[in-house]
Amino acid sequence: MLSACSATPYAAGNAAEKASQVAKNQAEQIGKPVIYQVFTRLFGNTKSNNIAWGTLEQNGVGKFADFTPKALNEIKALGVTHIWFTGVLHHALVTDYTAFGIAADDPDVVKGRAGSPYAVKDYYDVNPDLALDPANRLAEFEALITRAHQAGLKVLIDIVPNHVARNYQSLSKPAGVRDFGADDNTQLAYDKHNDFYYVTGESLVVPVDPAQPVLGGEAHPLADGYFAETPAKWTGNGARTAKPDINDWYETVKVNYGVRPDGSFDFETLPKGYENADFAAHHDFWQGKALPSAWRKFHDIALYWLDKGVDGFRYDMAEMVPVEFWSYLNSAIKTHSPDALLLAEVYNPSLYRPYLQLGKMDYLYDKVGFYDNLKWLMQGKADSEGVWQAFNTVRDIDRHMLHFLENHDEQRIASPEFAGDARKGLPAMVVSHLIGTSPTMLYFGQTVGEAGGEHAGFGQPSRTSIFDYIGVPAHQAWMNHGKFDGALLTPEQHALRRYYQSLMPLAQLPAVVSGTTTRLAFDAAAPGKVIAFMRQTEQQTLLVASNFDSEHAQTVTLTLPENVTGTAQDLLEQHGTLSIRDNTLTVTLAPLASAVMQVEK
Repeated sequence: MLSACSATPYAAGNAAEKASQVAKNQAEQIGKPVIYQVFTRLFGNTKSNNIAWGTLEQNGVGKFADFTPKALNEIKALGVTHIWFTGVLHHALVTDYTAFGIAADDPDVVKGRAGSPYAVKDYYDVNPDLALDPANRLAEFEALITRAHQAGLKVLIDIVPNHVARNYQSLSKPAGVRDFGADDNTQLAYDKHNDFYYVTGESLVVPVDPAQPVLGGEAHPLADGYFAETPAKWTGNGARTAKPDINDWYETVKVNYGVRPDGSFDFETLPKGYENADFAAHHDFWQGKALPSAWRKFHDIALYWLDKGVDGFRYDMAEMVPVEFWSYLNSAIKTHSPDALLLAEVYNPSLYRPYLQLGKMDYLYDKVGFYDNLKWLMQGKADSEGVWQAFNTVRDIDRHMLHFLENHDEQRIASPEFAGDARKGLPAMVVSHLIGTSPTMLYFGQTVGEAGGEHAGFGQPSRTSIFDYIGVPAHQAWMNHGKFDGALLTPEQHALRRYYQSLMPLAQLPAVVSGTTTRLAFDAAAPGKVIAFMRQTEQQTLLVASNFDSEHAQTVTLTLPENVTGTAQDLLEQHGTLSIRDNTLTVTLAPLASAVMQVEK
């Protein structure tokens, strides 16, 4: 075991280069991850009433059972390797399950009627909404894990380490497990072994928003503007007041990881050089250490779900939790399940490398940078140069940066607030998917142009609601009442999905999995609306060009290295075979079109 003051052999070498090589070797063995994020509650819902603030009975809800072998095989056919089931864990919601021994949740501290998936009230259980028989809900989820594995998909779920629901109460915890906060000394604002922070001597005052009343103003026996909590706890976003603002994460409470209120740490930190250490060394370091209570609780939660068959986790707001905790948790996970996939939501670019190298994450969101610049290019607010600058900023850790165009937090491409046309996502998807070795994520409904325009209740349209019961129209057309054959899609939606079906499997081409990326010079009428690059290994060369202009075709003449000769076959089957002449290749790209060309010598 290594102690905090031990000499360590890990100080030499470049951490990013070493980690990148390890990841490259793994990628060459298992390929490039393609993650399909699905909001579990919405996926199988066939009802289309879409009443604002509608109940489960009015608007419907999807079930675990809706993920049939047919549905899972259709997802797999997109080239998907992992499916992230969002909203699986038992979180606070308004629907009454007291008949099943589940305590009622107070609407005053629940967002929407169906509740936020990030206000978890029982980490050892799943959302009863999702089960055909709520009493059998955990077994139904275990059966879904089995079906997903049979379809060749690995399963991810969320862990939300920064906060829990105000009404946290685990009914399903294993023997000997204590609830968060059960052993806290509530007379102290802070203690290393308290799970929460307290506003001592004061009671919680629930915020009120006159513009958006609880449940849309509908009467409810618990909707009285009051929630019993004395002393009040800090809210999930760190608000240290008994009266949080309506814009605070008032439905959740902040978990204490041994960070004192002044920001100093009440735990040992990693010695210098551990950014170069492997999982085993990190795991050894934490053995025998006096750790805050919450660290061990989340350790046990993660291993519980791994033992259920889950293949990895997506960590919500990981940067709000100290990196040392991630070193502890992730090294334990990798010791238990070496192939587990660990994906973190981190928005501060200065933390990218620490959370990869010290926190031992596999992947981070490339949101602040790559996604943002692609979005501005799609909207016509910026040119292609910003995309290249963002890519180059993280080129050394590119393999660890998750690319996406949609997820539950972001606006739908087809929404007026984003691009207003799902087709504008096509050149962006080509670039996002193929520009580097980064894994790719798709959001359910993205491949058929879902616009997210429903007024579900809590929050505003442009994002498919994660707080209320609602139907998802374009997705429902593809689902076709559980047949999953796309029979109700429009011709335009069919064309969109076929394009994704052609594009996504290209992730596993050798040049995409492990090739180098070279920006290509070119001549075009509107160069700021075109992105062109080469992906290359010893075995394969790909040439990629994408036109972001929605109104005009672009004739692009690419300048190629001298060793790139022969012909180029378009793998998207839109441009046929093109000849390389005098180290150049000319291709005419229709509005919003791309060419992905494999060089044949």
